[in-house]
Amino acid sequence: MTAIISVRNVSKTYNTGFKALDGVDLEIDRGEIFALLGPNGAGKTTLIGLVCGIVNVDDGKITVDGRDIVDDYRAVRSLIGLVPQELTTDAFETVWDTVSFSRGLFGKPPDAAHIEKTLRSLSLWDKKDARIRTLSGGMKRRVMIAKALSHEPTVLFLDEPTAGVDVALRKDMWAMVRGLREEGVTIVLTTHYIDEAEDMADRVGVISHGRIILVEDKVKLMRKLGKKQLTLQLTSPIGRIPDSLAAHALTLAGDGSELVYVYDPRETEVAVSTLLDGLSHAGLKLRDLHTTQSSLEDIFVDLIRETA
Repeated sequence: MTAIISVRNVSKTYNTGFKALDGVDLEIDRGEIFALLGPNGAGKTTLIGLVCGIVNVDDGKITVDGRDIVDDYRAVRSLIGLVPQELTTDAFETVWDTVSFSRGLFGKPPDAAHIEKTLRSLSLWDKKDARIRTLSGGMKRRVMIAKALSHEPTVLFLDEPTAGVDVALRKDMWAMVRGLREEGVTIVLTTHYIDEAEDMADRVGVISHGRIILVEDKVKLMRKLGKKQLTLQLTSPIGRIPDSLAAHALTLAGDGSELVYVYDPRETEVAVSTLLDGLSHAGLKLRDLHTTQSSLEDIFVDLIRETA
């Protein structure tokens, strides 16, 4: 795939001396859903602000659809829709007026059909004549998304879009995001709900201390860095793990009635088979066993811990 966003050796230091980004290189493919993950203060919002032209670049180069964000700012900004973390809307405007006004800011002619489609997709149609100040926090978040989509952007940034909102909105939003991706819109999202990234993203980038530490296809990432956990339930509890099983690095759990074995799924099944043979030789009998696969959140936590 071709990259629609290209970030080359970008750095940003604020007036306080805090270095938010340090030599970041990143390419985001056209038409993908890209999840940018990282702890608070890692540089996610700064990077989004740089691409959107809200924050000035100190060093490096950023292009969107081949256009430089500095030399061709207006054209680049018209390609981008941004849903920031903060709820910033005119409290006394109606939903319809504020979304329509946002479209006009980008030089787009009035298009009532598009505004209606956008409001309906976010379950806002019945609130179109309501003033923003009368809406709940979740509804205001929906309005922010509608504003970002008003000018039909080709790239949509969602910065913590579901923080503090209800489950219904989250479902509506992700259905909308999938629909936009099918229409060719590139989606870049940050989220604290890593299960959302696991469910939605095509690729995942992890940022820590202002540096990109990993960019990978989500499926490949989980296959490469994920682990499996085998829980062995014993017919009778034991007080300690037999010395003959020490090589398997087992953990005793469930008040002595369970043995937990964590292993790399890329390993052959020989390791598990050898463990089961070892249990038999140690005189331990199994009542049941089950496996679980590590989640994207498990992988993320391990990566951040390594860079802490």
